[in-house]
Order: sequence, then C-alpha cells, then structure tokens
Amino acid sequence: MNDSSVTRNIAISLPSTGEEEWEAVREPLMSGWLTQGPQVAAFEKAFAERHQVSHALACTSCTTGLHLILAAMGIGPGDEVIVPAFTWVATANAVLYCGATPVFADVDRTTYNIDPAGLREKVTGKTKAIIVVHLFGLCADIEAIVQAVPGIPIIEDAACAAGADYQGRPAGSLGLAAAFSFHPRKSVTTGEGGMITTSDDALAETINMLRNHGASMSEEQRHKGPRPYILPEFNLLGYNYRMTDIQGAVGLVQLRKIDQFIDERAQWAAWYAEQLSGISWLRIPRYYEGYRHGWQSFVCYVDESCSPLPRNDIMEKLQQRGVSTRPGTHAVHMLSLYREKFGLLPDDFPGARDCDSYTMAIPLHNRMTKDDYEYVADCLHSL
Repeated sequence: MNDSSVTRNIAISLPSTGEEEWEAVREPLMSGWLTQGPQVAAFEKAFAERHQVSHALACTSCTTGLHLILAAMGIGPGDEVIVPAFTWVATANAVLYCGATPVFADVDRTTYNIDPAGLREKVTGKTKAIIVVHLFGLCADIEAIVQAVPGIPIIEDAACAAGADYQGRPAGSLGLAAAFSFHPRKSVTTGEGGMITTSDDALAETINMLRNHGASMSEEQRHKGPRPYILPEFNLLGYNYRMTDIQGAVGLVQLRKIDQFIDERAQWAAWYAEQLSGISWLRIPRYYEGYRHGWQSFVCYVDESCSPLPRNDIMEKLQQRGVSTRPGTHAVHMLSLYREKFGLLPDDFPGARDCDSYTMAIPLHNRMTKDDYEYVADCLHSL
C-alpha cells in the first residue's frame, strides 16, 4: 500500500441522499404543514403496498414502534416477552417501557438471529409475545420459530430489514406486527423515524391513537374538518410518537429507491464473499435459499483461534488505515442495566456472548466506489 492510504476514510455507512430528497422537502416547507400530514400518509400507503400489509403507521423510531405495538397489545406488568440476547438494546428496552419482563433467548452464531432450538423452554404462562429480530437485514427463520412456540404472537423487529424477504414474503408481513427503522445506517432513511406494519385492523386502530397522545382523530382530520371548535376525545394514555411531513417526504423518495439500493448492496456483498473467501480466520455472513437479505450491514465473524490478532486489534489496525468497522451489535444480557437487574451472566447465553466478542461489520453502503471496496479487501488481506 502506498503512503496515501493513511488519508483514506471509508465510513462504515453513509446515507444515499441527494437532489431528489432536497426537492421533496420543499412541499411541506412551503405549504406550512410540517407535522404528520399528507406526506406521511402517502409514505405509509406506499410502504404498506411494498411490504404487502394492510396498514403502515409512521412513528419517530423503530424503538417507539416496538413500544406502540406492545402497548396496543395490552402488554404490561407481570407479562413476559421473549427477545434475542444479541440485538440492539432497544429491542429489550421496549419491553421494559411497558413494565413487562424481557426473557432472553440465545442466538445462532452463523445467522446472528434468534435460535429456534431453545425457544420452547422460554415459554411460561406469562409469555405474551416473542420479538424476533431480522438482524443486519437477514430475516429470522419464522417457520422454525412458529413450530417451536406455536400460538405465541410474533412481533418483528425489522429495524434493519426494509425490503428483505423470507420465503417470498416481505419482512413486516411475517408476524402480528413489525417495526422498521429509518436511521441513517439503514438502507432507506428519513434521518430518524420508524414504521409499524400490520394487517390486524383493530391493532392498527389502537396504534394510530396511541402514537398521537391517544387522540380519537388525527391532527389532519381535526384541522381540515368543517368544525374548528372540535377537540379529539382521549380514551387512552398515549404518546407523542408522530413522524413529521418533512420526514415523510424524504421517505417517499427513499422508498422508490429501495430495490436499487438493496440490489447494489447485494452485488457488493457477493463480491466481498468471493474476495474474502481466502481469509481463513474471517467468516463471511451467510444466507440461504428463499431469503432476500436486506444487507443493512456486512457483518463478519472473527475466528480468534486462527486470526493474526484479536478482533479489537484488527479493528484498530483497519481504523488506522482509514477503514471504519464496528462490532455487529451487543449482547444485551451483558449490559449493566440488564446484567444487574436480572442477575445475568455472560455464559448464560454463549451464542450472544461470542457474537458480542467476535463479530465485525465492514463498510457496505450505496456511496462506496469500486476503489473503496477493493481497498477494504486489500486491507483485510494485508493483515
């Protein structure tokens, strides 16, 4: 490598936004309708159609989406919700928001998703739902999960999985309800923001009220109606989890590009798989027939039994050469909040423990060039 390599700065992820998104925000800015309104409604309609569900309801984040789903289901103190031990902390936090108890289940070290094999023993008379995470864009094995815990409502944490498929069915249509994220590290973004999908009419109606303080009518209905003196009725304790119309306008543009974004990422993921296959200590992400990976991230697994350096040292070396990396995510049961609250030990969930210690995401996004990908591969081979 030449000396100029130290000036490289390849980000782990960058949003792919530009002139179209810039132009899209003009309408809400010029109209003066900035909060949830017609742009959000159009975004919801398009998202529901793309993910083959009856309802899509925009909110402020995937986290608040999960909270809304659980709250609308009536989950509260004394209830239990099964969650994977290897996921972003928000998955478990949403359960605590409701006063319920997260019951952790271990994950598969190959897919990083919840392991169906150990689920049955997690079910008690208090179990009200299971949250399955489609981690890094790969759908969880829903058929195996349903067989393991029949009759338990499935909630999809689809934060990373917009546009992903499982056995020909889109993520977001595989359970009772799902929550998506539009954080800038996701394949499509609105800056911050989230979306709930469901085909359950009653659940959608409750979620719609809960995200708007529990109001019986939307702001758009109230302000555009013929009787300006009418205020909504409030029969539920709700939240202010609405998306803005500025975000909705950006989301509409991004959604039109989703398949282009994912196809491009899939192409480079396949290139990585071929180029990195000769590195014995680096296990590349796998997926199987019948799945369409969403490729939110390209997460590898470092085998420290034969690697030249520990994972963290590898990540530091790559950072010095201008290649950003990140751990896949964290083992939630090892975080102090959960470790201390529930008396958990790292070895309680060895799959999650190992994924916490040995996973490594390398750059994969729609603003990378061929030269960027080649440089990342060269850096890994040079180790």
